[in-house]
Amino acid sequence: MAYRLINFQQSEEWTAYVRNSVNYDFYHTWHYHSLEKNGDPFLFVYEESDVFIALPLLKREIANSGLYDLTSVYGYSGPISNRKFADISDQILENFKYFFLNFMNTGRYICVFCRLNPFIDQKVLIEKIGGISDNGKTVYMDLSISIEEQRTGYEKRMGRQIRHLRKMPYIIKEAKTKGEIRSFTAMYNENMLRLKAEKNYFFNEDYFAAIIKEDSCKLIVMYDGIKMICGAIIMCCGGIIRNHLSATAVDYVNQSPSKLLTDEISIIGRQLGMKYFHLGGGLGGREDSLFKFKSSFSNLFLEDSTWKFVSDTFVYNDLIKERKSDLNINYFPLYRYPEMIIK
Repeated sequence: MAYRLINFQQSEEWTAYVRNSVNYDFYHTWHYHSLEKNGDPFLFVYEESDVFIALPLLKREIANSGLYDLTSVYGYSGPISNRKFADISDQILENFKYFFLNFMNTGRYICVFCRLNPFIDQKVLIEKIGGISDNGKTVYMDLSISIEEQRTGYEKRMGRQIRHLRKMPYIIKEAKTKGEIRSFTAMYNENMLRLKAEKNYFFNEDYFAAIIKEDSCKLIVMYDGIKMICGAIIMCCGGIIRNHLSATAVDYVNQSPSKLLTDEISIIGRQLGMKYFHLGGGLGGREDSLFKFKSSFSNLFLEDSTWKFVSDTFVYNDLIKERKSDLNINYFPLYRYPEMIIK
């Protein structure tokens, strides 16, 4: 009965725990964490008898405080285990809670944020600790049905637009060359500028080149003649395919080639033996235009949840007061809100 920390240099041990888990995602892997620039990655592992529970996290320093907080990578991570969480005894779950809270206390970690994975039964464990927050609904497609049946479920206008796009002389292919990665990177970052995205949503060529080195990740692009007009990084893991990051050329936004690309990714998912295509939800869990776009492909939803746990409420509130005292917004941790400054 003990816990241990697997650091970033221990890639083989990290990979072994992930691969021995009943369910895991690409977001849990060492390779994905190796691309992370917003914190120091490590794997918290609790073991008891023949059961382990592993939780990948990022350590971040809280400026001018001597304190730290924990967060997760962009995507759906959370705890994993070599047992389904529902099959783990209540005592082991309680012991995990005890040792994890002890780890947070001794390490001066004030809080933890993590976006939970809707395809893994993580709430069974996290409910023991507390801090689960509803983040709306997330959309997915069932790839076990035929593509014809899937398309009958599209919103009618979406179906018509995709059929029209299929008649266009567009070419969809997997991209692997440096030139294609460079073109996609430029298109993607141009999209982020247009959308006024936060800086952590911008990536360079090295990031995209590194992520598609893994067999489970591919860059799928669409051309109109010699011009790249749309593309997406797709991830395949645990029977699930995802559109991780995508972009459309500014001149083609009104033609919406991403609708055709989404339909095509569902075909690729079937070819690769995936069970589900996870489209995701709206920005910040809202049922916004992004959510409406995704739900026009499918009426299948899962609960989307985040984990926002504060281990020391007194210190957490002090950090907020030091930076700004009267901000009432939904942001966690609040002291890291971009507009907050130390007085």
